[in-house]
Amino acid sequence: MAVQAVESRTSPVGGADSKTSASGAFGPAVALSCRECGERFDLGPVFACASCFGPLEVAYELPAGGPRAAAELRARIEAGPPNIWRYAPLLPVPADVADRPGLNPGFTQLVKADNLAAELGVTGGLYIKDDSGNPTHSFKDRVVAIAVEAARTFGFTTLSCSSTGNLAGAVGAAAARAGFASCVFIPHDLEAGKVVMAAVYGGDLVGIEGTYDDVNRFCSELIGDPLGEGWGFVNVNLRPYYGEGSKTLAYEICEQLGWRLPDQIVVPVASGSQLTKIDKGLKELIALGLVEDRPYRIFGAQAEGCSPVSRAYKDGHDVVRPVKPDTIAKSLAIGNPADGPYVLDIARRTGGAVEDVDDERIVDAIKLLARTEGIFAETAGGVTVGVTRKLLESGVLDPSLTTVVLNTGDGLKTLDAVAAGPTATIRPSLEAFRAAGLAGR
Repeated sequence: MAVQAVESRTSPVGGADSKTSASGAFGPAVALSCRECGERFDLGPVFACASCFGPLEVAYELPAGGPRAAAELRARIEAGPPNIWRYAPLLPVPADVADRPGLNPGFTQLVKADNLAAELGVTGGLYIKDDSGNPTHSFKDRVVAIAVEAARTFGFTTLSCSSTGNLAGAVGAAAARAGFASCVFIPHDLEAGKVVMAAVYGGDLVGIEGTYDDVNRFCSELIGDPLGEGWGFVNVNLRPYYGEGSKTLAYEICEQLGWRLPDQIVVPVASGSQLTKIDKGLKELIALGLVEDRPYRIFGAQAEGCSPVSRAYKDGHDVVRPVKPDTIAKSLAIGNPADGPYVLDIARRTGGAVEDVDDERIVDAIKLLARTEGIFAETAGGVTVGVTRKLLESGVLDPSLTTVVLNTGDGLKTLDAVAAGPTATIRPSLEAFRAAGLAGR
C-alpha cells in the first residue's frame, strides 16, 4: 500500500500554498491520488486531477501487515481516546491531533437491535450504527473534524461548505471550537431544526434560492473568486481530507464487532462519498491484517424522490443521470451525486445493491426503529431502515448474516417528517384516566 510522494502539478486554490509540506501534519498520508487515472499530486487544498479532472483522494504509506504488527496496531488503537482520534495512525492528521481544540466526534454506539431483528426476521445479528450521538448529532462531525485539521495546516481562516443541513451545523460548531470564522450555504427551504442548529454557533449562514445542487455550484464559483480568498470549503477544496472521516465508521464498526467485518452493511447515499469511504476503510483494515479477509456486501439506500443512483443500478447503467429532488429526506437530496458511479461499482463488486423507498416507507421506518429500539432517527435513518426492510422482503439481504444499518442523524432535526403527539389529553384525575381507556395497558 506504500506510495511515493511526487511534486505537485496543481495550482494553488483559495490562496493557500499547494506545496505545503506534509512533515507530520498529515500523518501517514503522502499524496493525493486521482481515482480515475491514478496520477499523484502533493498534498494540498485541491480536489480535482489536473490531467483528467477526476476526483482526488488521500493516498497513504501505512504500516506493513503481519500478525505481530497487526496486534501492536490493534493495541495502540484500543488504548487511544474514545473518539475518532484513536485511529489517528490511519488518518491524514498529526500525531497530536487529540490534544488540539476540537469536537472529538466518533466512537458512537453500535446497538445490537434484537427487537428490530425479530420484527424483520433477521436471525444472523442486526446492528444499528447510531451516529446521532456525535456532538452536533450527525455523522458530519467526523468528516468536518478531518477537514479542520487540513484547514489549519493550509492556513485557512474561514471554514465554509455547501450543505443539505447536517454539514452546516457541523461546520459551524467545529469552527467555533477551533477558532475559525465560518460561512456556510444551504438551500433556502431546509428543515427548521437544521437551520437553527447551523445558525446558533455564531457564524454566517446563507440561504440560497434553489436546490442543494444550485448551492454547490455557487460555492464552486466562490472558490475561484477573490471573495473566497483564505476560505476552506470542507466539501470542495478540502474534500479529499473531509471524505476520509467517513472511514472511521468502518473502523469503529469492525472494532465494535470484535475486530471482524460485518457481512452486510446498509449505507445512505447522498453524494455517495460516505459509502465509498466505508469501503475504503474496510479494505485498509484487511490490508493491515486488523480483520480477517472475507467477503462483505455493501448496500446503498436512497429516497425514491431523489434516487438517481438506485435508478442507474436497477437499469444496469454506469452513468448516473441527475434528477430534481422531491423527498422529505432532505439530507439525502442531492440530485447529481458526485460519487454515484463509484457507489455503483462498489455495490456490484461486493454483491450488494442500491435500493430506494418512498416517503411513506421512510416515516414508517422511523417509527419502527423508535418503537423497537428507542432510537429516533432522522429521515436518512428512515431511508436505511426502510431499505433494509425492503431488501429483506425481496430476498436480496440475507437474514442469516450479520447486518449493520447506519443511522446518520437525530430525528429531532427532522420533526416535520413525523406526525406524533399525546396519546390522550385528560383532566388531572383518576376518573379521566380510566375513561381514556389507558389504565392497565
